[in-house]
Amino acid sequence: QVQLVESGGGLVQAGGSLRLSCATSARTLSRNTMGWFRQVPGKEREFVASIHWSGTDTNYAASVKGRFTISRDYAKNTVYLQMNSLKPEDTAVYYCAAHPLGGTRYDYWGQGTQVSVSS
Repeated sequence: QVQLVESGGGLVQAGGSLRLSCATSARTLSRNTMGWFRQVPGKEREFVASIHWSGTDTNYAASVKGRFTISRDYAKNTVYLQMNSLKPEDTAVYYCAAHPLGGTRYDYWGQGTQVSVSS
């Protein structure tokens, strides 16, 4: 059973920072590429960032590159999304997801955490 528990969302002013956390298990971190996605009501969920299961490769959406950083802490079994220079258009529900090694899609999802950025 893969469990993903997000936290760290909230309300912040434009230009501010937030760090999202996704708590999971050591087994999940070692067997999955981990990703962050976001969704605004009425729009499709969109990819934000990912980190390969080996921890050696990261990818970012063009809209967040240079502002957001994805990382993982094996000691705490947690994946982070550090978000800096936040913009109102970053407002969304953010989801943590796990893509199994050898799989074709993100199969596991957290419950989401709300991030709101005021102008």
